Amino acid sequence: MLAVDKPAGLLSVPGRGEGKRECVAARVQAAVPDALVVHRLDQATSGVMLFGRGGPAQRALSIAFAERRVAKRYEAIVHGDVSGDAGAVDLPLLSDWAKRPRQKVDHANGKPSLTRWRVLSRDAAANTTHLALEPVTGRSHQLRVHLAAIGHAIVGDALYAPQLEAPRLLLHACELRLPHPQDGRTLVITSAVPF
Repeated sequence: MLAVDKPAGLLSVPGRGEGKRECVAARVQAAVPDALVVHRLDQATSGVMLFGRGGPAQRALSIAFAERRVAKRYEAIVHGDVSGDAGAVDLPLLSDWAKRPRQKVDHANGKPSLTRWRVLSRDAAANTTHLALEPVTGRSHQLRVHLAAIGHAIVGDALYAPQLEAPRLLLHACELRLPHPQDGRTLVITSAVPF
């Protein structure tokens, strides 16, 4: 397997259209041709991204993600003073087809989605809270939508809180904890938070 530290602003995989070919997958595969994408991060999100070296490794790692044997930890700076020291957001999510690529909370048709959070620090002067986030499920834009839905959007989120301007989305995938696909030993892959 191969783990890389994805920068904010770079696509994980090629997008549609001529100007969207530059991505982490293309860069990695130029150096390591058998590296296959296991999971993705939003273009605006930075942090740990995993590749399987060949089909069997990719399948084993993808199954581990699907079976929720991979623990993911993110850190984010969110707007406002989050009440309490820890909690969870349990809101069902669905693609907002009229406003693609946005997602939305939909209690009637959404897929179950759970995010656990813990306060790391508070900055009263900036009116922000630094959170550790654990997405139990892996829905598209899950962390961004869940935090916006509870009134604490991630700073710099141009899609869900354009009024909270910052040079970038303050969301970083800082840790993956997973079973090694060959021998099952626990691997912990980390990336330093750049904000």
